[in-house]
Amino acid sequence: MNLSGLSHRTKVTKATSPFGKRCNKTHTCHCCGSKAYHLQKLTCGKCGYPAKRKRKYNGSAKAKRQNTTGTGRMRHLKIVDRRFRSSRPA
Repeated sequence: MNLSGLSHRTKVTKATSPFGKRCNKTHTCHCCGSKAYHLQKLTCGKCGYPAKRKRKYNGSAKAKRQNTTGTGRMRHLKIVDRRFRSSRPA
């Protein structure tokens, strides 16, 4: 079997080897430089560009808001609060 005719061809492979050809940067924000720029919405998820004000978000405050007292059933505290309000003069 003669394989000398295959030497000028490129190697045919399967799977993810064509991903190596992807070298240009996409989703890069002009303002902050992060890769959070949404190409269809044309807005940045990190800084909010092109909005006039810079986006800022406090993630720890959201965590506190989601996990603090008052977000669950509170089956005992509801009763305590009801008793307290009814005993207090208006």
